[in-house]
Amino acid sequence: MSPIWTMDKQVESVVSRAAVDFICPLNLASNMRQLLVLLTVAMLALSVSGAGESGINQTTSTEGTGIDSLSYADIVRENTEFEITVALDSDHDITKIEWVTQVCINTGICWPPQTQELVDTGDGQTFTGSITVDDYATYTNWRFDITRSDDSSESVPESGFGWKVWSDCWYDNETWGGPSTDCQGVEGVGSLLPGFAAPAAAAAIGMAALMARRD
Repeated sequence: MSPIWTMDKQVESVVSRAAVDFICPLNLASNMRQLLVLLTVAMLALSVSGAGESGINQTTSTEGTGIDSLSYADIVRENTEFEITVALDSDHDITKIEWVTQVCINTGICWPPQTQELVDTGDGQTFTGSITVDDYATYTNWRFDITRSDDSSESVPESGFGWKVWSDCWYDNETWGGPSTDCQGVEGVGSLLPGFAAPAAAAAIGMAALMARRD
């Protein structure tokens, strides 16, 4: 399973250098090139950076979806089962609920999303599921993919992940957090990882160099 690398500090360095070069241009053409590089790297960085404040769980509204309520722990722990219970409205038209989860870990990567169909407990109103949380988990994201009686489908939320629950020992944005300290000091955590942002920055710099050669 190939990890999806998240944004690291190399993006900040590239953006900072590009910003300085833009403020102090040698000429108009160079100015425009630097602006293009700055915007490109910034957009790539935003596309992979996580939204929200470190350590703060996130939820989204289920109003109008047929989902009445959710029940789950407010913290995740490595090597344990994280369970969820979904209660539906009494007049719902939902025939299937898929739970799409993604676990991110303290070394700065997020694993590809995993999908499982939640299990009807027998009353047609309550569905349950669980996942095993990875070692050194930072947090777990998820959304729901719903199928209705007319075979239509929708995602809740429509894009991205609507829920996030942080672990009991996490590392994010160069900060340790959570009620436990067991994960702190683990080798490799907190180091500068050559993730997605590094190739993106290199590509942007290469593009600027090619443009410069054409002058």
